[in-house]
Amino acid sequence: MSPAHQANSPASVMNPDKPISVSVIVPVYQGQHTLPTLLAEIEPLTKERLTTGGHRFVVSEVLLVHDCGHDRSDQTIELLREQYPFVQPVWLSRNYGQHAATMAGMASASGDWVATIDEDGQQDPVDIGNMLDAALASSLQVVYAQPVNPPPHGMLRNLLSGTAKAISVRLLGNAGMGKFNSFRFVDGEIARTLAAYCGNGVYLDVGLFWIAGRIGHCPVKLRIELDRPSGYSFVKLLSHFWTLILTTGTRPLRLITIVGFISVILAIAIAAYALYGKLYGQVPVQGWASLLIVVSFFSGSILMALGVIAEYLAVTMGIAMGKPLYVVSTKPTRPKVKR
Repeated sequence: MSPAHQANSPASVMNPDKPISVSVIVPVYQGQHTLPTLLAEIEPLTKERLTTGGHRFVVSEVLLVHDCGHDRSDQTIELLREQYPFVQPVWLSRNYGQHAATMAGMASASGDWVATIDEDGQQDPVDIGNMLDAALASSLQVVYAQPVNPPPHGMLRNLLSGTAKAISVRLLGNAGMGKFNSFRFVDGEIARTLAAYCGNGVYLDVGLFWIAGRIGHCPVKLRIELDRPSGYSFVKLLSHFWTLILTTGTRPLRLITIVGFISVILAIAIAAYALYGKLYGQVPVQGWASLLIVVSFFSGSILMALGVIAEYLAVTMGIAMGKPLYVVSTKPTRPKVKR
């Protein structure tokens, strides 16, 4: 089946005699202490139940993708596999990041739908049923959680995160996409197609936008994170945002082109004003100062454009050279022991 055909085949068209199966993907970086609580909350969903909208569903599997953090999450995952038959570990060879780990889980998922959820307990697995209702009611391919309360982070981080997502939506040119979230509910065929064709350096949500045409949101209430430190520093978040910008397509380049065009028009206007003042207004025009400003301004614009183009080329080279997005191992990668 071609990717285009898969993208137009809703996973909701299934055998009515069977409940809808959902694969839950949990990228694990520092989940040693939080995973047992999260799996205990997911366990009731592994038995067939009805959503508020009357749809039968069951969580058929939980894929714990070990992203090689600094704690002993690998031991916790092995214990949970022995405790719960629905747990399937996915061992990555090293730390690749949350998005790569999520796509590694998507590649292994077999459910009609795929739900991605964080390990920190901030998102409630019970909301998976509501997201399924939202998807089937509007024939959606991707449903993002839409928090009705602020995330339990600092005010500065929440402000920067909201600004970054707003900018990305503008760059994608799809206001209907709204603000995305790591708590997603995705058509199983869309998820597996994305994992198969999405290359290294591509932002996960941008990739979903490329192949999914019907995207919606479901209101959810966030909870306080469990006892674990955040895996994202401001430097990592900035790097995350830069990856998002580079994979949104050619819109940033178009923006630079527009800025360059405005700069040329502005330079012509300033030159005309200075010439008019010199000829008719008896206004002395200082040469060195204006020359320095003009040279600095346009040199900066050129360097900025070249820098963005170089970043695009770096991403393209990574994809063209076949750099893997992730590598799955047959056994867990042990964390380094801190001395």
